[in-house]
Amino acid sequence: MSGQKIVRLKVRRQNAPDQPAFWEEFAVVYSPKMNIISCLMEIQKNPVNAQGKATNPVVWECNCLEEVCGACTMNINGQARQACSALVDHLEQPIVLEPLRKFPILRDLMVDRTMMFENLKRVHAWIDIDGTYDLGPGPRMAEVDRLWAYELSKCMTCGCCMESCPQVNSRSRFIGPAAVSQARLFNTHPSGAMHKHIRLSALMGDGGITDCGNAQNCVRACPKEVPLTTSLADINREVNKFALKRWLNS
Repeated sequence: MSGQKIVRLKVRRQNAPDQPAFWEEFAVVYSPKMNIISCLMEIQKNPVNAQGKATNPVVWECNCLEEVCGACTMNINGQARQACSALVDHLEQPIVLEPLRKFPILRDLMVDRTMMFENLKRVHAWIDIDGTYDLGPGPRMAEVDRLWAYELSKCMTCGCCMESCPQVNSRSRFIGPAAVSQARLFNTHPSGAMHKHIRLSALMGDGGITDCGNAQNCVRACPKEVPLTTSLADINREVNKFALKRWLNS
């Protein structure tokens, strides 16, 4: 690598969930416009650390490589973001790579985000259909509603909001901003509104909207600029209205 421009990385590694974490440094040859995924792929092709010792390739997860799937989310220089859109030219070196801390570690930079998908199940974040046959066109939405609902639909379940939220921790069952915002999205949909009571009931329970501490870190951390705090406020209002109506009708 003599005479070549080098990218230096410091990676927090862990061989298995029950094994201790350790740091390992790497040096890869710089290429114009390379991102973190490019660096990890170079290490994968030639798994040698900065000291010149052979090692195991770093394990990470990726899929779309265009910041729409969320799979490659990790902490990069202390900030949760996607490795595919993190350009080396914009990062201070050595670039420190760590796994998300709010999710169970699988290996190295790969974590298990199952809890996010389980939380979507808790809030019924889908629209039911009667079968696979053609039901014809669905109900139309007013353009003004469709525009802001589209912003909510940009969520890619990446985990950045969960990582930044102080309420998401081992002592809390808070389902996190992403699931709350998706509940709002499906409550807004003309077909999804028929199960609004199921979503609001779930959000009244343990780990629901009352566990939000209003830190507002989530909206700053979201790479898609989903209006999460607006969703949290809206769901909080809807849950209170729903609870009051249910109490009055009991």
